[in-house]
Amino acid sequence: MFNPTDFPEPTIVPVNGVELEVFEAGRENAGKPIVLCHGWPEHAFSWRHQVRALTAAGYHVIVPNQRGYGNSSRPADVTDYDIEHLSGDLVALLDHYGYADATFVGHDWGAFVVWGLTLLHPNRVNGVVALSLPYQERGEMPWIEFMEAVLGGDFYFVHFNRQPGVADAVLDEHTAQFLRNMFRKNLPPAPPQPGMTMIDLARAETPLGEPVMSESELAVFVSAFESTGFTSSINWYRNLDRNWRLVADVDPVIRQPALMIYGERDTILKSERLAEFVPNVEVVDLDCGHWIQQEKPDETNQAILNWLDRRAAARDASGK
Repeated sequence: MFNPTDFPEPTIVPVNGVELEVFEAGRENAGKPIVLCHGWPEHAFSWRHQVRALTAAGYHVIVPNQRGYGNSSRPADVTDYDIEHLSGDLVALLDHYGYADATFVGHDWGAFVVWGLTLLHPNRVNGVVALSLPYQERGEMPWIEFMEAVLGGDFYFVHFNRQPGVADAVLDEHTAQFLRNMFRKNLPPAPPQPGMTMIDLARAETPLGEPVMSESELAVFVSAFESTGFTSSINWYRNLDRNWRLVADVDPVIRQPALMIYGERDTILKSERLAEFVPNVEVVDLDCGHWIQQEKPDETNQAILNWLDRRAAARDASGK
């Protein structure tokens, strides 16, 4: 069982006009940076099972609580959470540690940010590992408009945008219950229900499936969100159409080596066109749900380390 006290102590790092709470390990491995980016509603602590394995493999592991989370800054303006700001934080984090580039690993929203970072700052990314969320092609219609047309106004992405503050208040009121109900695995199959999923989840008194983590691990997430509330993290969702506009003129192809790790029971759909936009991608499927690196930590570590080893061998063979 993982002991939360085993996680590195944080430092506060000033970047890009804000401060990030950063957990790092393996500074003795300077020159081999790997940056782990969490999703929603998560925390840097979601990478607790990966830090030691990556450090032991010779990597300098850098795990930020991104803006809006934990003890990192929580700007008031919604637009301060767009992809330019979020990717700018990561670029500035590299500058802080003196790195020209790094391998970036992202889960869920963290994967969205890493894909966006790679589009906007391709020279700062030498490899991408995405968990759960594949590359999202831009399409002809802004993302929230598209989701509203296809999935309706109660779909939580749309609801977050069209009814600001409503879901935030419910999640804030039921923080511990919401996170307990959210971080579950081996969920029984069920047809989609009407209403706003996240609000219903926050109000549900009985969780489904099995817990992803121990009570002491869950307490780290609960404590963080009880301190911050949910609005700053939900503001990431409120920039999706803005992000769609911000990447309008960017080359949409990710040319760096990439690893895509899917959970076979995740509700997020696989991309049928991933290789068109990420031609140097390898794909791994794990038998789990959405919380991949927490549900299957050993298998996740092995998939990432095998991919990193193959990349290193290929670089050695090419003399680069």
